[in-house]
Amino acid sequence: MMAWLATTFAKYPELAVFLVIGIGYWIGGFKYRGFGLGPVTGSLIVGLLVGAYFNVPIAPMAKSLLFLLFLFAIGYSVGPKFFEAMKGDGLRWAVLAVVICVSGLAAAYVVARVLHLDPGFAGGLVSGALTESPAIGTATEAINALALPDAERARLVGHVAVADAICYVYGAFGVIVFCGVVGPKLLGIDLVAEARKAEADLGIDRTRPGVVSAWHAFELRAFRIEPSANAARRTVDEIEHLVPGVRMFVERIRRGTRLLEPLPGTVVQAGDIVALSGPREIMTRVGPAPGIVEVEDRELLDLPAAAFDVYVTGDAVIGRTLADLAASNLPLRGAFLRHITRSGQAIEIAPLTRIERGDIVRIVGAEPAVRRAAEVVGEIVQPTDTTDFVALSLGILAGALAGIAIVVPLGDVRVSIGTSVGTLIAGLVVGYLHSRKPTFGRIPPGAVALMTALGLAAFVGMIGLGAGPHFVEAMRESGASLFLGGIVVTTVPLLVGLYFGRYVLKLNPVLLLGGIAGALTMTAGLASVQERSDSPVAVLGYSGTVAIGHILLTLWGMVIVRLVT
Repeated sequence: MMAWLATTFAKYPELAVFLVIGIGYWIGGFKYRGFGLGPVTGSLIVGLLVGAYFNVPIAPMAKSLLFLLFLFAIGYSVGPKFFEAMKGDGLRWAVLAVVICVSGLAAAYVVARVLHLDPGFAGGLVSGALTESPAIGTATEAINALALPDAERARLVGHVAVADAICYVYGAFGVIVFCGVVGPKLLGIDLVAEARKAEADLGIDRTRPGVVSAWHAFELRAFRIEPSANAARRTVDEIEHLVPGVRMFVERIRRGTRLLEPLPGTVVQAGDIVALSGPREIMTRVGPAPGIVEVEDRELLDLPAAAFDVYVTGDAVIGRTLADLAASNLPLRGAFLRHITRSGQAIEIAPLTRIERGDIVRIVGAEPAVRRAAEVVGEIVQPTDTTDFVALSLGILAGALAGIAIVVPLGDVRVSIGTSVGTLIAGLVVGYLHSRKPTFGRIPPGAVALMTALGLAAFVGMIGLGAGPHFVEAMRESGASLFLGGIVVTTVPLLVGLYFGRYVLKLNPVLLLGGIAGALTMTAGLASVQERSDSPVAVLGYSGTVAIGHILLTLWGMVIVRLVT
């Protein structure tokens, strides 16, 4: 059986890659108290084990193709947030991310020098201890550019994979435990109490479902206005402002047999039936009010309703709070906010929540109102499976060529930044341009998800297959020292980020812990904070740092190789 598999994998190496990905995803899916290897590290470990038993030839072009697709997708997805982080209050979160990432690189450099690690082990130390597997690729590219014999380069690339596998376990576990347990203890805070304070500062009210600002799920109901009603003989504008701070709207009026489209100055008369939209908690109190009777009027309520996801690009809304937008003169009348997604994470809806470029917001209401609001907010995300392959392919080409052409002086040596870094930057630029002009460079979320998930898992799986023959030797050579060094490299940026963010940047402690998890791109660390604080509010810190973390930590793979060479 083993001989047959060896022959088959040697002849059809792509089958070994699919085996590695499949088992890697299966193993990576297991979790214990929130900790798991994840599909990428799972694929790497399986690749190392399979590669140790079987000689699987891997084409360099296949690895490069998948990795460039992954890097472009990562840059594309974080591009809008990356550039917006350099503005306004986002600058503090950008500074936090930079400090954490730089301190992690500095710690890795010191450990590499103290332990006399070769460039391969140093690259894997960075990718594993700082939990950023894409750094495997940039470190590998940097090693392949060294003026060394092919066999030596292959050995060093194998060391990258081995060191990543050794250091990742504590890297991930350390971030999760630090953000959820150790960090709060070091700051001397009650995580739940601090989360409630942060929620109060944002205007989040946990005493009832939803948020007081009326940015809720809405309902449309019909009410007959009796002569004794407070709303009788008032204008539509006056009725819509009867409840201070609440957004409710008269969508249509029945007067006898006629259906009227209301204007702000339209006077509602006794006997009229109005179609009123607003927060559910308000609608349930309208009917019992004196002189107002809820009725069933299907024709009146038969309004076209819509629920659209909108990609935020509108300058009129970017950087403004929901409370500010609710009170503004923008054409948002009749439209309600249901959901905000930022950097792939759900953002809490509250009066002081700010809308940022690149957010995806779900707006619901009568279709004309939703479309009017969408024109101000950004572009409606239409379901599509069409990818702009012109922007994708030429973007990767331009970025890779720029990476080859751009050289950086390091002492007496001039080194190009490489195709991987160039492609990552190209993805950033195309993603940002797409956020400014949504018709350019459109790549559906599903396509981006496939490029990132499959691209990286397959790439590291192939790296593992190639490194398999060096696995046992490398473990014997530096396994224990790498594990201990990895603990140092993981811990230093966590401590630096905690104290710098709290006492220099004066960040809210709960949001700070989320920001630390984001800077180290560890979603499980965010989940740990949210679970222990019994609040989702830490996601605001996470979304402020994760884009910077992805970019810098990926670059560190190349940088550490150059530093220790």
